Amino acid sequence: MVNQLIRRYGEIRQALLQQQELALIDVREEAHYAQGHPLFAVNIPLSKLEIDILNRVPLLTTPVTLYDGGEGLAQVAAERMKALGYSNVALLEGGLQGWQQAGGELFIDVNSPSKAFGELVESLTHTPSLPAQEVQRLLNSGESVVVLDSRRFDEYQTMSIPGGISVPGAELVLRVRDLVSSPETQVIVNCAGRTRSIIGTQSLVNAGITNPVYALKNGTIGWTLAGLPLERGQTRRYSPGSEAANVQAASSARQVADRAGVKRLSLDRLQQWQQAATHTVYLFDVRDWDEYIAGHVPTSRHVPGGQLVQETDHYASVRGARIVLADDDGVRANMSASWLAQMGWQAYVLDDPGKEAFSEKGSWVADVPPPPELDEILPAQLADWLDTGGTQVLDFTTSANYIASHIPGAAWLQRSLLTLEGKQPLPPAERYVVTCGSSLLARYAVEELSQLTGKPVNVLKGGNAAWRAAGLPLEQGERLLLQPRTDRYRRPYEGTDNSHEAMQAYLEWEYGLIAQLERDGTHGFRVINFRNGD
Repeated sequence: MVNQLIRRYGEIRQALLQQQELALIDVREEAHYAQGHPLFAVNIPLSKLEIDILNRVPLLTTPVTLYDGGEGLAQVAAERMKALGYSNVALLEGGLQGWQQAGGELFIDVNSPSKAFGELVESLTHTPSLPAQEVQRLLNSGESVVVLDSRRFDEYQTMSIPGGISVPGAELVLRVRDLVSSPETQVIVNCAGRTRSIIGTQSLVNAGITNPVYALKNGTIGWTLAGLPLERGQTRRYSPGSEAANVQAASSARQVADRAGVKRLSLDRLQQWQQAATHTVYLFDVRDWDEYIAGHVPTSRHVPGGQLVQETDHYASVRGARIVLADDDGVRANMSASWLAQMGWQAYVLDDPGKEAFSEKGSWVADVPPPPELDEILPAQLADWLDTGGTQVLDFTTSANYIASHIPGAAWLQRSLLTLEGKQPLPPAERYVVTCGSSLLARYAVEELSQLTGKPVNVLKGGNAAWRAAGLPLEQGERLLLQPRTDRYRRPYEGTDNSHEAMQAYLEWEYGLIAQLERDGTHGFRVINFRNGD
């Protein structure tokens, strides 16, 4: 290690307490990150560094501290970041073990700050909740009850409470008045576990909804542990709201945001900040996807408000940064920002930007380093090479995508395998062809792969998507995995085949998060109890 800046635990802790900008990055794969990390550490694996880093740490002068578990990945990540122009990159003294030895608390799972915050909200505001058996009794009783699922729509489709309607978190305050049939209708908010149902329920309480509102205690996990059946593949969603309900929602959301300390920002001032580049500024559009692609503020990234609160570390990876939210209704940005402000962020809402501000159409485009110019081959040529032998395809897509379908004979790996010492050797070949979903990520592995093997390396033009579009054969399953599937941590609340033991252990972990926050002492959360006038 030559001339590498080292940053100590105490320096990072002090910067967190002073709310200075910093990025503490775990460059291991997500499954390893989920086994233990500092509270505000974010996961940007070395294997995906180039396609993630410029969007998650957009300012090249940000103080960045990298660590791993002793594998040597952080040093490689530091060199790559410096090559990209980052000027203040350091390694964490002693890595993850050094953090723990210095007295730092370790948190397991993912999105730990948001989940810990949710537990703190429930404990301080006494968010009303009902256990699964009581909700089932209400549904069977014939009383007026509506179940609102605050997760992403794809999660809702996987499994849902019988009769539940998909209303992702930031939509709740905007939509609820049109979803209840009377002032007596009881509203049940659920998610998969706890956090999004707590935040969703408390959002309705904070916004002054007069209906009885309850979180489904422990979400679909609690429902499953109670032995109750779930629905699959449902498509019930909220409808466009009435004008009267929207006006009322906007008024209450603004009051909530103001009390939480959310600040207002003009479009001109935002552009000045972006041009000055002296502070990290994230601009998120928190509306529905269809609304976003129809027209959004230029440079804004689409992140639904409920998911932003749930996964703030994933989207805003620089702690101490400024987060600016945009919508065109005065509800979703204000409610989402009210939670970010309580989580210790500098939260802003674009102040009445006007319809003309939403001028950009289409999808958000990630900022990535210029991909290297490399030799590309078309799918048909690769098919010919595979028929004649001597060619090995290396697939750098996610392991889940690889298992779902891949080019016959392709081997799956992560780029970190090319870096790790004592790594499993690659399958022998006369030439290699790299691919992934689009071949973007695979391009960044070519130089390293060429040096490692001494063999010709080509890029599949258009990646697996182009192979599939050409109607060429595909395989499924774990045919040739060159390393364990550590690229993604399997959440105990996802899917329909989790063990009861894993689900119960997850709930017990969430219950213990408040004690961990107290021991860690750096969170800066400030929960407002709107019902008590605090």
